[in-house]
Amino acid sequence: MMLVFSILSLAQTNKSLTFDPSLYEGLRWRELGPFRGGRSCTVTGVRGNPNLYYFGTVGGGVWRTQDAGQTWDNISDKYYGGSIGAVAVAESDPNVIYVGEGEQTLRNNVASGAGLWKSTDAGATWKSIGLQDSRHIARIRVHPKNADVVYVAALGNLWKPNEMRGVFRSMDGGQTWKKILYINDKAGAADLILDPNNPRIIYASTWNMSRNGYRMDSGGPDSKLWKSTDGGDTWVNLSDKPGMPSGTNGIIGVTVSPQNSNRVWSIIENKEGGGVYRSDDGGATWTRLNQDRALLQRAWYYCRIYADSQNEDIVYVLNVSYGISKDGGKTFALKNAPHGDHHDLWIDPDNNKRMAMADDGGAQISNDGGNNWTTYHNQPTAQFYRVSTDNHFPYRIYGAQQDNSSVRIPHRTNGNAVTEKDWTALAIGESAHLAPDPLNSEVVYGGDYKGYMTMQNLETGQERSTNVYPDLPAGSGAEVMKYRFNWNYPVFFSPHNPKKLYACSNHLHMSLNGGESWEVISPDLTRADPETIKSSGGPITQDNTGAEYYANIFAAAESPFTEGEIWTGSDDGMVYVSQDGGKNWKNVTPPMSPKLNMVNAVEVSPFVKGEAYIAATSYKFGDYTPYIYRTLDYGKTWTVTTKGIPKDEFVRVVRADQKRQGLLYAGTEKGVWLSFDDGENWSKLQLNLPPVPIADLAVKNDNLIAATHGRSFWLIDDLTPLQQLNTELAAKEVILYQPMPTYRMAGSNRRDPKLEGENHPNGVMIHYFIKKLDEKAEVKIDILESNGDTIRSFSTKAKDRLNQITVKAGGGRFVWDMRYPGYKTFPGMVFYGSPNLGPKAVPGKYQVRLTVNGQVQTQDFEILKDPRLNTTPEDFQAQFDFLMKVRNKVTEANEGIINLRKIKEDLNYLKNKLGSDEKNKDMLDAIKKFEGELIVIENNIHQTKNQSVQDPLNYGIKLNNRLAHLMVEQAQGDFRPTKQGEEVRGKLSQMVDEELGKLKNTIDGNLFKINQMAKEKGVMFVN
Repeated sequence: MMLVFSILSLAQTNKSLTFDPSLYEGLRWRELGPFRGGRSCTVTGVRGNPNLYYFGTVGGGVWRTQDAGQTWDNISDKYYGGSIGAVAVAESDPNVIYVGEGEQTLRNNVASGAGLWKSTDAGATWKSIGLQDSRHIARIRVHPKNADVVYVAALGNLWKPNEMRGVFRSMDGGQTWKKILYINDKAGAADLILDPNNPRIIYASTWNMSRNGYRMDSGGPDSKLWKSTDGGDTWVNLSDKPGMPSGTNGIIGVTVSPQNSNRVWSIIENKEGGGVYRSDDGGATWTRLNQDRALLQRAWYYCRIYADSQNEDIVYVLNVSYGISKDGGKTFALKNAPHGDHHDLWIDPDNNKRMAMADDGGAQISNDGGNNWTTYHNQPTAQFYRVSTDNHFPYRIYGAQQDNSSVRIPHRTNGNAVTEKDWTALAIGESAHLAPDPLNSEVVYGGDYKGYMTMQNLETGQERSTNVYPDLPAGSGAEVMKYRFNWNYPVFFSPHNPKKLYACSNHLHMSLNGGESWEVISPDLTRADPETIKSSGGPITQDNTGAEYYANIFAAAESPFTEGEIWTGSDDGMVYVSQDGGKNWKNVTPPMSPKLNMVNAVEVSPFVKGEAYIAATSYKFGDYTPYIYRTLDYGKTWTVTTKGIPKDEFVRVVRADQKRQGLLYAGTEKGVWLSFDDGENWSKLQLNLPPVPIADLAVKNDNLIAATHGRSFWLIDDLTPLQQLNTELAAKEVILYQPMPTYRMAGSNRRDPKLEGENHPNGVMIHYFIKKLDEKAEVKIDILESNGDTIRSFSTKAKDRLNQITVKAGGGRFVWDMRYPGYKTFPGMVFYGSPNLGPKAVPGKYQVRLTVNGQVQTQDFEILKDPRLNTTPEDFQAQFDFLMKVRNKVTEANEGIINLRKIKEDLNYLKNKLGSDEKNKDMLDAIKKFEGELIVIENNIHQTKNQSVQDPLNYGIKLNNRLAHLMVEQAQGDFRPTKQGEEVRGKLSQMVDEELGKLKNTIDGNLFKINQMAKEKGVMFVN
């Protein structure tokens, strides 16, 4: 049985409807992974502590390792997150850390930030310290002797001119700031370094760099290198010194040798004179030593240079590979950290073999000068663009990871966690929409930049090019392409025809034969302004990876209601709809939408014909406003529906719940929101999700999956409380939501949170809400058979730890593991290979009862069979009955031991009372005989010599342990018990019964006699 919730009428959904978030705060996000690092552009070690490092990600906040890169922890989530451009630790006080938001790797998916943060307790707590409108911070340098003196290189707003850019200085730990190097509102500061031997000497570079939705430009008249000798009060332009290149400069990197302050290197982007330059007189004169393109390619993305801490002839330059020169910068040998595309390097001032690298795969540590590095497969910081799912059971999640491959990852596994062995790295690239074949989930289609498209068959290992038009445009702008494809263009199957595959350029393409041939089914559905369709890069270095290809369809969807109703949205702001499968198209662009508003998502209502939503962004033109539009009439009219979302938190995606009309989910630059009234009002659905950009959302089987752009995949396993919530429920003091149907499957939820994704809880998720809760009041959750008989009880006041629950006021969640109670135990019991797990409930109907402050609520729920299994109801019941028989017999055996030991305690008490008086010899002999018989029976039932977990390897286990092992042995899968298992159960049970019979006989034969003797001697013994 599947839960079916009543669908609210259209009239109801148009009414304003909001709920207190505490009503559903029991929902929680689950971190799925993968643990495969995303881009980082800043890393630092800590002098004197070889195990401690920090790095900033470009979407996932700040991370710390305390074991030299073996594992990493996030230390910023409670305060801020998102894109980090710079991290610096004060050398004079390593508890002081400064962090600047907004990455300096300014590629197409660059994310902006909001100023500076400071910690004075090594990252335990943080405080915002200003420069919020700097947007992108490239470097932070702290005075080596004074942690309150700090310098910041701010690039400024990438998308439009602003004044908060240049070099800033604070003399009071960030309380106040002074702008000490400023050119104009179009040039920011790109690099900054203090002379390691004299911090009054400072070198900085400024950079003309800008982006918008369709191009980026690196270089201009204000790209220069500067020097200050008075702590930043005054500056000298070094770019016109002898030996420096003429013409226009782009990005400039600079470094100073700690061994020789006169030796300064710079790497300069310049059309004719680009290369590595060195000065041996503190910047007065310069010589170009190297112009190797391997050090200068895509200069705007790299151009970082670092002097070795102990050898003035060694210098490093970062690029796709990183170069190391041992002759002062004349020649370079190329090397690679584990990922490549290197962006920042820290070298220990006291040990030049100890290094930390930040690259497109996160952060890695080396202790041997870069010959070996730690892994980046321990950082859940992947940036995903989109999310899709397949029809497999359990379903798998697909996404393309920026700076890596695409990946397929199961939403739950049969193991303890979601680990690297569970996910599949696909051959499809970093920017794809992924479309699993609805008829065969092992076949996946995916797009990539420049219009590349691939079919990958994971069963056969075969791959096939399915490019719509395989004419490679590398190195050129979009103007040379017959069809213009976005870096992240849509690829998807029709919900009505599983063989109909769509792909989007500036036209909509359709294939019915798996991409072997394509049909164009639309005209150009973009604005196609010629000014936006040109080569990108600026006056020095062109950069045409496909990331800046513009005037393309960026989002598209076919109505789940009506076959042939297709909606498209373009990256240059156009919205079209066809109601006849692409034969005719109508421009339905919302008239109030900004001209170049990038349509990032199109969602067609699953409930109402003609209803659709679009989410659009204009942040790439300096407008951070959230834009969500809704139509009820196929786009004839639109309304803006963003009330509640902050005015500077732009929205990338909106999705509709598949069960409840009017329930929407939105992903913004900072998190997830929900609306109960079709977007009229929005509330946060952040819960335990870290602050992170949300690139896409998907609703699947009452799950909500988030493709984050910096923290991999997260999901909510149960949306049904949101589907059930209504005004009547919200008025109650206590709510017990109806649990969603739960599959009985293998798997558990025990992970290493630093290395593995969290698995499905693998149990019945019971959500509740308690408005007020007296700390002394008992809260009780009872699991019941369908007839009301109690299976198991959990309580805030339970004495048994296994039955204790912790409850607080507000929303909560309890997960029943679908198991009945295990067998009874006794103190000191050591069993081998026999964990005390009760039988799992058979698929069927059950009840849950919540009791709070005398109020009782009950809900029905269902446990479902894993649909992959051939197990029959009779098989499930046979297994259950077998395991219950075993459990009960083990309990009988253990109760026998408990009773026997209590008698032994009392007999020992009696012996102590009697002492060694000869007149008590007859009674002492009777006790000794009784004790001897008890010890024999005890050791026949239980191995008393086993006192630690591996003692059973030395002392053979006895009846209770042998029988208990059957509970594990015959419960490994969902099968009826084996014939031999039943034989062993019968034999062992009979032997237990025989020993318990002996126990009864010896008690009956000895206890009355000893009691009588004790009574005659005036000693009380009443056992």
